[in-house]
Amino acid sequence: MKTPVIAPSILSADFADLEKTFKMLNQSEAEWIHLDVMDGNFVPNISFGMPVIKSLRKLTTKVFDAHLMIEKPERYIHNFKLVGVDVLTVHYETQIHLNRTVDLIKKIGMKAGVALNPHTPVSLLKDIIAELDLILIMSVNPGYSGQKFIEQTYQKVAEAKELIEASGSKALIQVDGGVNDGNAPKLFASGADILVAASYIFNHDEPLKAVRNLKYF
Repeated sequence: MKTPVIAPSILSADFADLEKTFKMLNQSEAEWIHLDVMDGNFVPNISFGMPVIKSLRKLTTKVFDAHLMIEKPERYIHNFKLVGVDVLTVHYETQIHLNRTVDLIKKIGMKAGVALNPHTPVSLLKDIIAELDLILIMSVNPGYSGQKFIEQTYQKVAEAKELIEASGSKALIQVDGGVNDGNAPKLFASGADILVAASYIFNHDEPLKAVRNLKYF
């Protein structure tokens, strides 16, 4: 039976003991680890960058899934490859030459994703969907962990699924923001392939159980 890929976002982890966090994640059934990179410009928060990712790469063999909430991300694509990122996602809203950015990400050996803010229509990806490995649907406004899930997300995921199927694209659909065991089943039924969760996992009394709750329902 198919189940969603779970990608815990370390944005809600204890940054004073990330080694302990990664030991837990390595024991979990999460296949990916989501890395939220923020610059304080595109979003009002600042998180971490390449030096931290390089250090964390030594702690796991799981897929490193970097979500760039930064302006002009094309400046750093090679750097993220060098520190061990496997999947690199940029925001549609930051791009003037989206095709060029996607092509470069793929050319140097990473999977390429494009993220959409809650107000950005899925239809805008029509001309590039065939080139994408991932569509990231933001189910909150990006920048902070722990926000309330936006209910319109289900419809947006379904629209993304329709676009993928109509185009013959092999892109996966990822959802990020307010994901928990209450909305995970409906997101998966709507067409989501990958569920990102931060506070639900890391604020749970049993994080390993939280991952299982998202994966099996």
